[in-house]
Amino acid sequence: MRQLLVFAERDDAEEVAETLGEWFPELGVPRVVRETLAGEDDAEDAQWLVVADGIGEGRLAEVDALVERYDGWRESE
Repeated sequence: MRQLLVFAERDDAEEVAETLGEWFPELGVPRVVRETLAGEDDAEDAQWLVVADGIGEGRLAEVDALVERYDGWRESE
């Protein structure tokens, strides 16, 4: 299942992606992408997503704890 980890800051997203790459080397380093919300005129309001595929259900609590340290949240897709 694909996990979307959402952050306000690019640096936070990049650090989390790097950490996940270390934790799950078999998955590679997750992609970091910028998502502009529909109707947003100010590019400063864009969110940063870490897109991670293949993280097992048993490890999501660890991922959630990591994401919370960076004031982000996780959504499953």
